[in-house]
Amino acid sequence: MKYFPKIILLMALIVIVFSVEGYAASAVELNAKASASLKELYAKTESARSLSKKSVGMLIFPAVYKAGFGIGGEYGEGVLQIKGKTVDYYSTAGASIGFQLGAQKKSIVILFMTQAALSNFRNSQGWEAGVDGSVAIAEFGAGKEFDTKTVKSPIVGFVFSNKGLMYNLSLEGSKITKIKK
Repeated sequence: MKYFPKIILLMALIVIVFSVEGYAASAVELNAKASASLKELYAKTESARSLSKKSVGMLIFPAVYKAGFGIGGEYGEGVLQIKGKTVDYYSTAGASIGFQLGAQKKSIVILFMTQAALSNFRNSQGWEAGVDGSVAIAEFGAGKEFDTKTVKSPIVGFVFSNKGLMYNLSLEGSKITKIKK
C-alpha cells in the first residue's frame, strides 16, 4: 500500500512523457525516425557505420522513453532492417525498481552480427536481452574508437541521446516484442 502513491505518480509521468511526442507512430513516421537516428549515430562515431555494414540485421529504436519515481518503466517502438529494408516492427519495454527520479529519452541501435543471432531473435515470441541473447554495449572512452576488428559478440548495441553516446548502460531486462504497423 505504501507504493500506491508512487505507482500513481509514475503512471501520470508516463502518460505525460508519451503524449508529448506521440505514443504510437505510424509505419512511415517510424521508418523516417529510424533513418534519422542512424544518421545521428553515424555522425557520433564512424565505427557504428563500419559495424552496421558488417551486420546481417539492425534493430533501430529511435525513441525509448524512460520515466521513474522509485519504480520506473520504459517503452519505445522500432524497426528491424535487413539489407537496408524494413522487414518488421518491434516494441521494447522494461521495468525497474530502485533509486530513480525523472524522465529521459534515448535511442537504441542493436546490430545482429551473425545470421544465427538474427534468426534466434526473429523466431522468438518475445526476446529479452540478457536471457535470450547477450548484447555487448559499445563503449567509447576519451580518444578511443570502437574497434570493429575486436567485435566478438554476435549482438552489439549502441545507446545514445542528443547529448552523445551513453555509458554504463545495459539492455538486460528489456523485453522486445514484434508488433504490427
